[in-house]
Amino acid sequence: MGFLNLATRCLGIDLGTTSVIVAMKDKGVIINEPSIIAIEKKTGKLLATGYEAKEMLGRTPEKINVVRPVKGGVIADLSATELMLKNIMNRINKKYGYARTKAVIGVPSGITEVEKRAVEEAMYEAGAREVYLIDEPLAAAIGANVNIGEPTGSLIVDIGSGTTEVAVISLGGIVVSNSIRIAGDDLDRNIIDYIRKYENLEISENCAENIKKNIATVKPGFLETMEIKGRDLQTGLPTTITINSKQILDAIEVSIGKIIAIIKLTLEKTPPELAADITERGIILTGGLANLKRMDELIMDKTGINAYVANNATHCVALGTEKALENVGKIRQLQSKRRR
Repeated sequence: MGFLNLATRCLGIDLGTTSVIVAMKDKGVIINEPSIIAIEKKTGKLLATGYEAKEMLGRTPEKINVVRPVKGGVIADLSATELMLKNIMNRINKKYGYARTKAVIGVPSGITEVEKRAVEEAMYEAGAREVYLIDEPLAAAIGANVNIGEPTGSLIVDIGSGTTEVAVISLGGIVVSNSIRIAGDDLDRNIIDYIRKYENLEISENCAENIKKNIATVKPGFLETMEIKGRDLQTGLPTTITINSKQILDAIEVSIGKIIAIIKLTLEKTPPELAADITERGIILTGGLANLKRMDELIMDKTGINAYVANNATHCVALGTEKALENVGKIRQLQSKRRR
């Protein structure tokens, strides 16, 4: 069958620092896995992706390189990103049949033109025939079922792994926005550094992430404990200790404060008419870190505006990118279409 006779497949992709999430039209989220790959150094052969590659972190021999292709919300290793996306496209073709692929990819609002071209190039090399980019806050709003075309203001706070995106949206576009490269990964590093400094224990990234998911909180008054394993820095031997939520709050407090500061800065720059809308409608939280315990309460305390976590917050960007394909001509933030 000739390629031109194939049906068209519509994909929305959230190419995140920690996870890659893919949504397909009429199917919803079809892939949600760590954005990590394992490569054989000598040949460049792809050995593993996703959860399998994540399990290899810190456990591989010298001949295998485990790579995070995306850092800070942007492509850090183009060839590794292409390998990861090609693998994803091959798996989709194998499961759903071959098709002409149209893709919309969410990107941080603050990235450069060079970084945007890198994202496009990686997707084209993976086999897509049409590629569009959309700012992540817009995609997150669409995925959270916000009617972005209304002449009213909505404030989206999308807290992912590599970046925190804060944007005021009205009439289909971003009116005010701020982006900082402080998010979930930074909290993991905060936890690793704190436990190393105060407990003399070296822990893995996976351990830090589990701590964050299980007992981290952004407000005092919530106390849980957790046993963790690591390497004692004094003896060099494996050991187990117990930590609590208060310690983790101390570890992440500075980073959380910076996220709150960027939200307040965005509100300060918001036109009065739209600020009134936001006060009435509330602040919408999306992204994986939106689910951190008491995050909505803390934002409400610091801004005086009600905040709530969107349904399916982790998947909002991916679902929004897929839905955006229905309105490619109407969304100004989508770049001009390129064909191959």
